[in-house]
Amino acid sequence: MAIPTAFPSSIAKPLAATLVAALLAAAPIGQAGAQQGAPPPQVTVVELAARDVPLTFQYAARISAFREVQVRARVGGILLERKFTEGARVKAGDILFVIDPDRYEAALAEAKARLQQAVAQHNQAVRDAERAASLYEKNIGSEKARDDAVSNEELTRAAMAAAEAAVKTAQLNLDYTQVTAPISGVTSLEEVPEGSLIGTGSDASLLTSITQLDPVYVNFSFSDAEAADIRRLLARQEERGGHSTELKVAIAFRDGTAYEREGTIDFTASSIDVSTGTLRARAVVANPEGRLIPGQFVRATIKGLTLDGAIVVPEGALMQGPKGQFVYTVDTEGKAQARPVTTGAQVEGGFVILSGLAAGDRLITEGVIKVRPGAAVAATPPVTKADLAARQ
Repeated sequence: MAIPTAFPSSIAKPLAATLVAALLAAAPIGQAGAQQGAPPPQVTVVELAARDVPLTFQYAARISAFREVQVRARVGGILLERKFTEGARVKAGDILFVIDPDRYEAALAEAKARLQQAVAQHNQAVRDAERAASLYEKNIGSEKARDDAVSNEELTRAAMAAAEAAVKTAQLNLDYTQVTAPISGVTSLEEVPEGSLIGTGSDASLLTSITQLDPVYVNFSFSDAEAADIRRLLARQEERGGHSTELKVAIAFRDGTAYEREGTIDFTASSIDVSTGTLRARAVVANPEGRLIPGQFVRATIKGLTLDGAIVVPEGALMQGPKGQFVYTVDTEGKAQARPVTTGAQVEGGFVILSGLAAGDRLITEGVIKVRPGAAVAATPPVTKADLAARQ
């Protein structure tokens, strides 16, 4: 039977269409094969190492005055003069008010005169006692006369001491007519105007108030769990260093500007506030320029704590999945493996890992978005500052 050398047109057209369809169908298969043969993604891998990490705790805080003292009159009289500008800074010992001193000067002069009289009487009594004793020794005077002279000398000595005390009291009252600042600070408005009658009772003696603004207190509160963590960290540091660690507090204003001086925690409450469930704490910080104002809200950051042997991963290496956070590590075969992790405090360089990773694990820090679990990756070490300098 002869083999035809050409297909009939009725057969050739369907056959050509079939061949074209087969070629088109084969194209995706070739592309898929090319994708399967693509090189593994480039990722940056670091080997984790445990290290000591400084910990900080941040809290909302409020400034309060170090001391606020009421300035009161100790003697009564007419208020003659105010010697300060309201709202100005004064120093301890500065004269703030002057009360009419006339009657106190007169009282002091009278007390001094009575003291002179008492001294004269005592001197006379001393001479009488010496004379009576001499006569008694010569058997001229009686024993009773001698004893009476000695008793009179003792009485006049007591009277002289009382007169001296009266002079001191009168002098104090005169000194109190000049009302001085008990502490250095900023004055408030005067409570009574000049020319007013001042008394010594609780309602009539208040003249002004002074607020000490250097240093100031920084008041904040933290939870009982945080308090337990801080105590535990302090105990570990004391065991390692052999001495207690002084906690420092850094201050930042509401706009994020940092205050240039650090404070020191000087008080922690011994019991938890039942209404808030927190523990009150206080720090003291220098304020020579007066930038910190009582009532001002700031942010306080506790410093001076260290977490020993911590694993820290950068924030960019953390992924969020349906079951929580995870990271990618590279196994011994060069393949990426998803590892669930539990994160702790945020520190410099990333987050502390509480569980899920250990020292020596190879962590993918860059190129994570291209990684698939179980797929091979091309690991490269991170670029250091020295590498960047060499490239330049």
